[in-house]
Amino acid sequence: MEIPAGFRFFPTEEELVSFYLRNQLDGRRQEMHSVIPVLNIYDVEPWDLPQLAGERCRRDTEQWFYFTPRQEREARGGRANRTTASGYWKATGSPSYVYSSDDRVIGMKKTMVFYKGKAPSGKKTKWKMNEYRAIEAVPNPTAVTTTPMLRHEFSLCRIYVVSGSFRAFDRRPLETVSRATQLHENRTATFSERASMMEVTSSSSTSHSGGDHSDQPEANEDDIWEMVNDLEEPPLGWEQMNWTGV
Repeated sequence: MEIPAGFRFFPTEEELVSFYLRNQLDGRRQEMHSVIPVLNIYDVEPWDLPQLAGERCRRDTEQWFYFTPRQEREARGGRANRTTASGYWKATGSPSYVYSSDDRVIGMKKTMVFYKGKAPSGKKTKWKMNEYRAIEAVPNPTAVTTTPMLRHEFSLCRIYVVSGSFRAFDRRPLETVSRATQLHENRTATFSERASMMEVTSSSSTSHSGGDHSDQPEANEDDIWEMVNDLEEPPLGWEQMNWTGV
């Protein structure tokens, strides 16, 4: 099908996690692969990834999305291998929660930067990635509550080039962004009182952000598990979102 002029795929982070990633984890909506294909992005250099984007998104020049399966070494309890032939992806900043529009925790987000060369002396590039993983509420057999569980079978990766535009990934009206920012500031104040919680430093770290900012110290892989285990209230059921086609 021919894509009309001006078509752009700009989902919110809530839609990425609660609709696209959730359906991929459940093996539904195979037609999604026309916009978000399944690909091990660590087998490909970042500048070659746009050519492998979903057939309906290959004209995009700002961002590209991929479902990345869990590596075998991760399944055995090891760390993911994020090196390519010419460089490596390095985590930056702290992992953060992804929230739904009704203020529920639905996933985790980690930001990475691509470096050319060998670690730790590689040269930083403008290629960046947001890696999203879903959090699911699992029934607790010993209690009436549920337990939050981080899903690892697939992650959803957004690849982009640093643009310098603060709202490059946020196309919502400014008043909506303002309300979301206030929600995040309230959460940050609450989290700072919990010693075991990772510090969330700015609104750019949540599901309501879109800018490119200076890199923070590298996050530890175990930080994500700590944040999931530290959730006081498990996320509620996933939203039912309609497939409208693209």
